[in-house]
Amino acid sequence: MTTDTEATLKGVLAAEAEMLDVTDDPWAGFERRERKHRNRRRAGVAGVVAVLAAAGGVQAGVVPLPGWAPAIQVAGFNAVLGEGPVRGSLAGDKDLLEGVRREIKDVEDPGETWRVADRDAIKFVYAADVGNERLVLALVPLRFGFLEDKALIWYAGDAGDPAERLTESGRVDGGETVVTYSMASDDRPGLLVVVGPAGSTVTVSQGFRYTPEGTVEHGPAQAQPAGTGLAELTLPPSPTPPEVKVTVTSGPDTIYEGGASGGFSGSGSDVQAISDATLAAALGDREFDRAILRSWVNQAVADARIVAAGTKVRVRWTGTVNGQPAALFTLQPQGGGVLAYALHGTQNSFRQDLRLLLPVKGAAERPIAWRMRAEGKDDRTDQVIVTAPAGAERVELQVGGAAPTPITLDGTGAGNASVPGSAEARVIAYGKNGAVLGETPVPPFESDSGGLPGDTPKTRVVG
Repeated sequence: MTTDTEATLKGVLAAEAEMLDVTDDPWAGFERRERKHRNRRRAGVAGVVAVLAAAGGVQAGVVPLPGWAPAIQVAGFNAVLGEGPVRGSLAGDKDLLEGVRREIKDVEDPGETWRVADRDAIKFVYAADVGNERLVLALVPLRFGFLEDKALIWYAGDAGDPAERLTESGRVDGGETVVTYSMASDDRPGLLVVVGPAGSTVTVSQGFRYTPEGTVEHGPAQAQPAGTGLAELTLPPSPTPPEVKVTVTSGPDTIYEGGASGGFSGSGSDVQAISDATLAAALGDREFDRAILRSWVNQAVADARIVAAGTKVRVRWTGTVNGQPAALFTLQPQGGGVLAYALHGTQNSFRQDLRLLLPVKGAAERPIAWRMRAEGKDDRTDQVIVTAPAGAERVELQVGGAAPTPITLDGTGAGNASVPGSAEARVIAYGKNGAVLGETPVPPFESDSGGLPGDTPKTRVVG
């Protein structure tokens, strides 16, 4: 197959996938599902083996496993990061690595102790001093009764620390192709390390903004040394957890695209807490529990990775969903687009039903609708909540190419409708004399809510 043919096929498949009710990144979705399936297989196999070994107490770890006993692999995978030589500035420090080998502890999971199966089989992937930290990444074989598994484990300490001072600081499946480590702060520089397969190339962009046109604009991409499979960066201090986008490519293929897992430490000042004045202005003359609204708005500000200062908040609708308080409100950071959030529940227990990035132009005149999941579950339903903008005389729902149908609005300016889970739909609001105020697509169900709102087609409206 030629390169041009491959590119064409990829484009066609991407376009087809975008029309289907699937995750935005099929491969990333598969990996997430496979990890869940793997955990279920682990639990299932553990249950079967526990029954077989109950008499001897082997699986529970009460009785040591005989050396001749065969092990059962939890899941088959190719530990790509365990291949090749150690990378990083401390790759040649044999004394350090052998010291870490001796210090690696068994892994304690709830109700399980996964013991280091064979210390000689531990493979080191990466070792370096980056900024003020010393980091070692190891592929560790583990055993729990008859079960065998592998984990990629980070060990961290201060730069220059000996092996015995390093402690576990993160763990992922041994079959992961790309592993990230980040630590950021609001008052001192942080760090980011990305480890991909040898021969791959890592690109990193830092920072972002919501544009008035309703898109997410990431910072310029910084290409790391080609073919090393590594990125080692210092992160500047940030008032909120920094937004970092990592892309790892191997030849023409993108093998990873997403954020970087890690920690964040703040000095205690809460820059994402909404002020009393802003909350009062957002509510206006509406009657709604302020403690609940404050909790929800603060959650949305944190989810959007913005600061409260300078952010405009507007409550678009309040009512009830499934017998619980509910609200639709918008956030607009300085110079940015409009972010719509819908939530229902209580102050401390609530569900986020919608997050959608809109262009500034015409945002206030748009009707907004969102699909509902079953209460207390992730199951998708065909139920849709529709809200009208101020001044709307009527609202219609159009499903696919069918004729629009009117929505019966209650006293709060909202109504219910039914839309098949995978069907495209839109809502149209009309003012006096039948003039169209605005129209908005009904967003599909969001499959992965870990990124920024507006960073995928499922969470933004352009035009």
